[in-house]
Amino acid sequence: MFYILVLCVLSYNSVTECMANGEFRSDYTYYNKAGGWLKLHMVPANWHDARLRCQLEGAVLASPLNPELKSSMIDIMGKFDPVYTGIHSTFSKGDFFSIEGVPLSAIPAVWKHYYVDSYADDEGCIIMRGNEHMGDFKCSNVNYFICYKRADNKTITQNECGTTDSEYNLSTVTGSCYKFHRTPRTWSRAYMACAAEGGHLAIINSQAEATVLSGIFRSVPANDLTKIVGGTVTVAHIGFHDWGEHGDWLTIHGQTLKEAGYNSWSPGEPNNVTTAQTGWVGEYCGSIYTSGLLNDIWCDYAVGFICEKDPSSLAVKFQQDN
Repeated sequence: MFYILVLCVLSYNSVTECMANGEFRSDYTYYNKAGGWLKLHMVPANWHDARLRCQLEGAVLASPLNPELKSSMIDIMGKFDPVYTGIHSTFSKGDFFSIEGVPLSAIPAVWKHYYVDSYADDEGCIIMRGNEHMGDFKCSNVNYFICYKRADNKTITQNECGTTDSEYNLSTVTGSCYKFHRTPRTWSRAYMACAAEGGHLAIINSQAEATVLSGIFRSVPANDLTKIVGGTVTVAHIGFHDWGEHGDWLTIHGQTLKEAGYNSWSPGEPNNVTTAQTGWVGEYCGSIYTSGLLNDIWCDYAVGFICEKDPSSLAVKFQQDN
């Protein structure tokens, strides 16, 4: 059965014409005048985390690059004022550019005479208010933010995993979709990446699922894997943690490993390795070996990781083409 997306005139501020190039993700809204999809993040973040969150969602931290996009940003902003924009000078103080590389001088903005003052030589990110006024701000402070995905002439098609990310694949064994991230991240950053993609760090609920994850892990070329310090063994972050109670292991959904359905540790694990080389910090986060057996790992150790996603998460509802 074949499905296509049919979106027609709703309002001037959102979808104003039938879209022929597909849909991005269900938590984004298409704004015709902005020429793309927007999402307001109502949980404040510092600028660097906001930028990363948008990137992980497949978008960019929105900037008012033209009057139409600026108007759409203000429309979606509402009472969540101000918002970070993607305009920054984090690479070189005083040299402000958008994420896309557009210089500040080319961006339409309403300024107050004191708004770009680089107070204390420590304001390298630009915020925008609902009244269109913009100004520089300390990047480490938290603000709301908007992510933007520009539409182009390429067809955007969600796969069977309810995402445009082709690296997610559906397992017929478990009914879940999985992705191995080859870019090493700390456990908390890995958690963030999976959440941004509409999923979570993988939770093993059975021996069958452990076998699936082991197969995914083993299929990654050795050169794309990060090895444990001082050794040749590779591990990948997955979704369990000690929740600050060292040695009391729970999944990120609050179940004990036994309750979740899988509690098979690699021989000698968990061993809570604590050395000067690791800053005398114990292993309080969860990972697996290529065997699929469990291992404890330093939370700040950057390695690859496996995300799990429900196929219905972020899936756009399609109408049947009769």
